[in-house]
Amino acid sequence: MAKQQNKTVETDASVAAYIDSIKDTKRAEQCRVIDELMHSVTRRPAKMWGSSIVGYGKYHYRYESGREGEFMLTGWSSRAKNLTLYIMGGFEGYEETLDALGPHKVGKSCLYVTDLEKIDLKVLRKLVRSSVAYMRKTYKTE
Repeated sequence: MAKQQNKTVETDASVAAYIDSIKDTKRAEQCRVIDELMHSVTRRPAKMWGSSIVGYGKYHYRYESGREGEFMLTGWSSRAKNLTLYIMGGFEGYEETLDALGPHKVGKSCLYVTDLEKIDLKVLRKLVRSSVAYMRKTYKTE
């Protein structure tokens, strides 16, 4: 089966312009903090994925069905109600880390944070670092 194009793909749009477009100045500053944290962990430049996701690095996946493609190694997006951080390795095995993080919610690979000031950034860095290490060990990454 040939590569199937994902709906969300890397673009040439400006990450700085995306952050600058966030009208809530507190949220924009929190996005800058997340940007620095993820860049320092991945050592990859921030790239826009679609119109509203900032991603770092890439990994190549192939499902048993034969579908394959590329997606960001980790990333984030500013949404109306929260900051969404994409922890692509998921959250299995991170229960203690999540307990120490501060107020949040999780989805399959999404970490939802309403206020970065209430989050322990050292714990968040540990979570992102662990997820990125898992992804690099499990998948072919850039």
